[in-house]
Amino acid sequence: MKAATFNSFGPASEVLQVIDLEQPQPSAGQVLIRMHTSGVNPSDTKKRDGAFPNLLDNGAVIPNSDGAGVIEAVGMGVAHSRIGERVWVYQAQFARLHGTAAQYLAIASERAVTLPDNTSFAEGACMGIPAMTAHRCVFADGDVEGQLVLITGGAGRVGHYAIQWAKQAGATVITTASSEESKQHCIEAGADLVVNHKDPEMIAQVLKFTSGAKVDRIVDVEFGANLDNSLQLLRVGGVIASYSSTVVPEPVLPFKQMMFMDLTIRLVIVYAMPEQAKKAAITDITQALGQNRLQHRIAARYPLQQIAQANDKIEGSGFYGSVILDID
Repeated sequence: MKAATFNSFGPASEVLQVIDLEQPQPSAGQVLIRMHTSGVNPSDTKKRDGAFPNLLDNGAVIPNSDGAGVIEAVGMGVAHSRIGERVWVYQAQFARLHGTAAQYLAIASERAVTLPDNTSFAEGACMGIPAMTAHRCVFADGDVEGQLVLITGGAGRVGHYAIQWAKQAGATVITTASSEESKQHCIEAGADLVVNHKDPEMIAQVLKFTSGAKVDRIVDVEFGANLDNSLQLLRVGGVIASYSSTVVPEPVLPFKQMMFMDLTIRLVIVYAMPEQAKKAAITDITQALGQNRLQHRIAARYPLQQIAQANDKIEGSGFYGSVILDID
């Protein structure tokens, strides 16, 4: 089979290569998937760049955690009725070497989720990290119906799904965006108010919209950089659910202030989500897909041979949506 691999850390064009490898076989509890698409996420490019120094200790890595395809074979203990099933995959390249950037993937059956017929393989490759992260951030601390939810970076890959989850669950959704184009993406996803986080009047604009009420929950793309604003906008007993802090990677916390606000800080990454939370996300994703209730954005598609260019795209800026590899 054709597969993308890297066996050293560094720039995408220098370390990624597409080579011939032996096709895997499904072991007990696994399915063998003929991959059609592979999603490229920031976590994938960070791994390739050396964020986890021990990643290559046991050999070369086939990158990417998300993707979609068709089950061609099953291992012992898996129902043969799954053969021929369209599926989307999550958590493929975690605690193992072989991810989705290959023609074939053998993976635990529960990590291959039925993909409704009305959903394309490219859209299926968006469900893992973007949609599941957003689901966890919105719902980990209870129902949001009737609540005020602030989603920072609403035009981002996770933020875009978070707006939809929160709005469809009955929340009033406020988002931040820094350009007219990103603002439009937020509005189309369902945001009730979009403010520019760079505007010095941002906090006043939010509080005017809410008639002075502070928000119940914040879904945050930049925890450290946004913390000051978050503490000014969050009510006592509120929740900050964050999945990234790139600008300020090691934030200093104003502990006393936060303690007296009785805050919950929830840090989210798909790999570490409890299995029950993953199952809840999968249930809601499956239902939403079947009912055509989720908007998807594919910013760019590349053939597997151009995986380096796909990585470069993710590491760039100025675009909205997911980056997908098409697997021949």
